[in-house]
Amino acid sequence: MRRSERVNGIEFTPVQNDIDGNPRYVVHFLKFVNDEDREQHKWDLEDLYERGIEKAREIGGQKYRGKDYGGGIVLQSYNTQKTAERIKKVQQS
Repeated sequence: MRRSERVNGIEFTPVQNDIDGNPRYVVHFLKFVNDEDREQHKWDLEDLYERGIEKAREIGGQKYRGKDYGGGIVLQSYNTQKTAERIKKVQQS
C-alpha cells in the first residue's frame, strides 16, 4: 500500500485506482473550505461538509464513500502538486 504524501499542506491519501486504472487520492473536506465558509456554517458540520463537497466538484472531486476515511473527498490525480494548487484555488472561492 502506498503511503500518504503531503503537498503544500494538503495530505493526499492514496486509495484504490478507479476502474480505468487512474490513481485516486482522498483529501479531507476541510482543505476545501475557507474561514468564511467556517464562519457561515460554524454550528452545522454537515452543512460545512456539503460546502466542501460542492467546492470539490468544481475540480472533479466527489464524496469518498469508503469506511476507512471519514470526511473524505476523492480525486483522480497523476500530479498531486497541480491538484494541490487546484484545491487551494477552489478553497479561496
